[in-house]
Amino acid sequence: MPKMKTCRAAAKRFKKTGTGKLKRNKAYKSHILTKKSAKRKRNLRKPAITDESNVKNMKKILPYL
Repeated sequence: MPKMKTCRAAAKRFKKTGTGKLKRNKAYKSHILTKKSAKRKRNLRKPAITDESNVKNMKKILPYL
């Protein structure tokens, strides 16, 4: 059986937590920041856990993570 390929784009964006969940960074924090409130920008800093509805697909493209 050949090795499975990891989607390198996803591998750079996701990390696995100690309990096996996938951690990701939030979007919309790179530009046009002047119209966003300080509270909104502060909350975008925190990492988030990938939603359960996407985990099955993520495990498929990240077989060795």
